[in-house]
Amino acid sequence: MPKKRSGGGLSPTQQAAKFLGVSVLAGAVMAGIALPAAGALGLAAKGSVQSFDEIPANLKSPQLSQRTTILDNQGNQIASVYSRDRTVVDLKDISPYMQKAIVAIEDARFYEHGAIDLKGVLRALNKNAQEGGVAQGASTLTQQLVKNYFIEEAGDDPTKVAEATQQTLGRKIKELKYAIQIEEKLGKKKILENYLNITFFGEQAYGVEAASQRYFSKHAKDLNLQESALLAGIVQSPSRFDPVNDEAEATKRRNTVLQRMADVGDISQKEADQAKEKPLGLHPSQPKNGCITAVKGAGFFCDYVRDVVLNDPVFGKTKESRAKLWNQGGLTIRTTLDPQAQDSVQASIKNHVYQSDPVATAATIVEPGTGKILAMGQSRPYGFGTNETQINLSVNSDMGGGAGYQPGSTFKPIVAAAAIEGGKSPTQQYSSPYEMTYPSPVQACDGKVWRNDPRNPAKLTNENESEHGPYGMKEATAKSVNTYYVQLISDIGICPVTDMAQKMGVQRADGRALVQAPSLALGSQEMSPLTMANAYATFASRGMYCTPVAIESITQKVGSAEKSLQVPKSTCSRAMSEKTADTISTILKGVVEDGTGQQAGLGDRPSAGKTGTTDERYAAWFVGYTPNMAGAVWVGDPAHKRHMNNITIGGVYNEKVYGGQVPGPIWRDMMTGALSGKPVEDFNLIDIPDDKKGDGQGKGQGGNSTGGIGGLIGGLTDGGTVNGGTTGDATGGAFPTPTFSLPGNLVQGQTNGGSNGNGNGGWRG
Repeated sequence: MPKKRSGGGLSPTQQAAKFLGVSVLAGAVMAGIALPAAGALGLAAKGSVQSFDEIPANLKSPQLSQRTTILDNQGNQIASVYSRDRTVVDLKDISPYMQKAIVAIEDARFYEHGAIDLKGVLRALNKNAQEGGVAQGASTLTQQLVKNYFIEEAGDDPTKVAEATQQTLGRKIKELKYAIQIEEKLGKKKILENYLNITFFGEQAYGVEAASQRYFSKHAKDLNLQESALLAGIVQSPSRFDPVNDEAEATKRRNTVLQRMADVGDISQKEADQAKEKPLGLHPSQPKNGCITAVKGAGFFCDYVRDVVLNDPVFGKTKESRAKLWNQGGLTIRTTLDPQAQDSVQASIKNHVYQSDPVATAATIVEPGTGKILAMGQSRPYGFGTNETQINLSVNSDMGGGAGYQPGSTFKPIVAAAAIEGGKSPTQQYSSPYEMTYPSPVQACDGKVWRNDPRNPAKLTNENESEHGPYGMKEATAKSVNTYYVQLISDIGICPVTDMAQKMGVQRADGRALVQAPSLALGSQEMSPLTMANAYATFASRGMYCTPVAIESITQKVGSAEKSLQVPKSTCSRAMSEKTADTISTILKGVVEDGTGQQAGLGDRPSAGKTGTTDERYAAWFVGYTPNMAGAVWVGDPAHKRHMNNITIGGVYNEKVYGGQVPGPIWRDMMTGALSGKPVEDFNLIDIPDDKKGDGQGKGQGGNSTGGIGGLIGGLTDGGTVNGGTTGDATGGAFPTPTFSLPGNLVQGQTNGGSNGNGNGGWRG
């Protein structure tokens, strides 16, 4: 009786008998003989082999992961992304040489046997008995296809991949049963087609079409004899026979395939010998995968599209199901990106802010009334090197962005809209003194009240002593008068402003709720360029807010068929009356014509907008619109460390950076190009009488205010007082100094100021 080897393993004879039992079983099933479970043949040793009858009857062909193509709104390719680089093709689109080569080297009797090649099994049996292996070799193309199905289903899970490739008798039996099923269901040609589409050829290439492109930069249908032999030879060991990294080894393997083709009669010996003498003829193409390869500077927009698919429930109820959809790929995603607008944004950014500058810029354009994102770009490109980044500076943190940036005075029109919608007249005047203490108490939401600190009250100023009221809304907005807007929000209350912001889609970039304090009026809370552009689009569309969208349509390739997928739709709702929106447009048109935004004007094309500059000049903004496009431009240090004083940006020295001075011209140039050839439309203007009292002064460039984080934010209580105080600057004049800012540590969400208001950092007015 044969003995076990030392260590408890089966002897070669026992292993051979075991493998032979499987072969007999498979042959019997092929012949239609009903046999009992595999265990009756002694094959279920220690439960390692599942009963043949208990294996599920149906094996579903997996949906092969393929590349996804992302297009702009004109159908031009932006980028190609994939989990596995694969393009599924029909057998007729694969070179006959390739078909013959893979059969010759992997399964020469493919067309003669069924799912299992008994001659091959016996041949492998003899070898395995001699070497002590178990169930190795003898796999037909059909069996290999089944194994590849298991690997494809495993995806990138290393545990599942190990299970799909383990050399066990149990897996082999399962493979055999499914191979029989596939042979009966698909037939030889379809099996060969599926095999050539699923097999890994190395160098990130899955399937023969991707491999042909990778190694020869041509389609699989155009492969010649020696090229086909090379690819067929790679399959056995993609790393060992990689022609890119080991030409000599790959050449030997190719020649082995050529000789095998001659031996089985696919080609003559003369053809084989001639092909062996030829060089490999590689013309490799580098794998182009991911948003880093996007054209027109659209890498970050590409990332945004991916995040939409991974996060929007329309693509699947669970995070896992959405990820599976993205990884399987085969998608053709037509986006909202307008190539003309995108080109214009990138050109304007390149002209005004250099990649190597100590600060960066980000810009976004959206379409009023639809929410379509038309362009998205930034000066620091998508990448991993110096002055490159993977952070999308235009969007919120949950969509691949950062913590956002204080919008400064660009938030003031939202306060004005809340006031007008609530019944205030645009001619409403306030004393607007040069210097004042924040009014207290101020009504907030849910019955809460904000109170200034009576022991150290927060104060603010305008540009200089000559700038004082009374002012009406139109002039106060044109000059960006801080004290006017603080009096306005204190008059109407904080809650109407936060409600209006919510209706306009305005939210903090970090996802937290807006802090209810009067400083909100001065743009104290961090937001993204996309948020601000889309908010101003609400004014442009006469009060209709539409949620931003980036995808117009998606088709998915399933086998040789295509199906359309549901995509997120913009949801539009009325945020304010048409009259309110038209009034804001009238006011902001004046900002561009006569106020702080004159450098952003579009000439003969009507436009409206607002500048914003935060204290310490960490950030500068221009946000504006025409009736058919709205855009936002931010300039600053993403790390919130560099003050924009005595700084060179885009080759131009700036003693101090203002919203109208650097972001304004970027906005002007990008919008001019984006709107070229588009209809010139005008606003529905409202007659707003000039202020009865307005001295037209206030063109200075200085101003300070005092106050504290605790006093301005921590003062939101049910009736108590708070502590805190330091110093800050205010806005006003043709080039207003910064409206408002947070200390760097608070921007990152790390401040010593607690909910009780005992802050130790300075807010700026």
